[in-house]
Parts: sequence; C-alpha cells; structure tokens
Amino acid sequence: QIGAGVSLPGVVAARCGAQVILSDSEELPRCLQSCRSSCLMNHLPHVPVLGLTWGRMSPELLSLAPIDIILGSDVFFDPKDFEDILTTIYFLLEKNPHAQFWTTYQVRSADWSIEALLYKWKLKSIHVPLHSFGADKEHLASSSLPGRHTIEMMIISLAQSDGT
Repeated sequence: QIGAGVSLPGVVAARCGAQVILSDSEELPRCLQSCRSSCLMNHLPHVPVLGLTWGRMSPELLSLAPIDIILGSDVFFDPKDFEDILTTIYFLLEKNPHAQFWTTYQVRSADWSIEALLYKWKLKSIHVPLHSFGADKEHLASSSLPGRHTIEMMIISLAQSDGT
C-alpha cells in the first residue's frame, strides 16, 4: 500500500490473508510509526513498513519484491503530488507488468484530472462503479460537507503498446 497513512486498507488486506507491504513517505517518520503500531494492534507484527517517497528512487523502492496489486486510498488529494505518484506507480508497473494500482479518491474539484499524466506515463485507468461492490451507500460514498465530495474508485495499469 502506498501512502498508507493510518494503514487501514493494507491492514484489512493483511487480515484477509494477503501478503502486504505498507509504505508512506520516508519524510514522515511519525506516520511510519503509526503504520507499525497499527500492525501490532492488529496482530500483524511481520508486515513490513517502508519509507517510500513518491517520485524518488530509493534502495527500498528498487528492491521491492514482485507485487500484484498496489493499494492507494485517497492519495490524489494535492495536485502538486500527482506526477510524483504516477512516476512511482509507473516504475512499479514496469517492474511488475501484470500488476494494477487500485485507488480511491474524493472528488474535490471539477479541475481534478490525471488524464494528461496517465497519457504521459503510458498508463490507463478504468473507473470502477461503487455500486458494483455495494459501496454506493450514502454513508460510505458521500459527505455532509458543502459541495460534491463523493468517493470514486479506479484501477490504473500499463497501457498497451497500441495505446489502449
């Protein structure tokens, strides 16, 4: 899981039996410690927690074991980070061509778009309707805050060489 924060998606995946690696910025040691604490509280002492900063090549990133799914929960919240996130995702997908990046995000602005960056990094995305897995309930996918604050989900993967 990238941008693990409090690590809820990664901990749930680990509790369901997945082999998980949690990561967040190496510049946020308190966040990394929070991930470790969350693992211990959930009886997952062997889940690795790595400091990986988006857009930065590091020995930890270069030496990651093969992966199938990269989880990102609401990592697309600050447009200045979008390209660094996708640079890291592109590297991981190139290293693991059959892997996918599953991510959720909160719609915050009509200007929110990563389409140009997906094209630049030869990535594609598929929108996953929340109703397809029962997550379109108001208490899950919307907010009482003013404006549109719905949750969306997408799966990002490498685009094929023919541009699809």
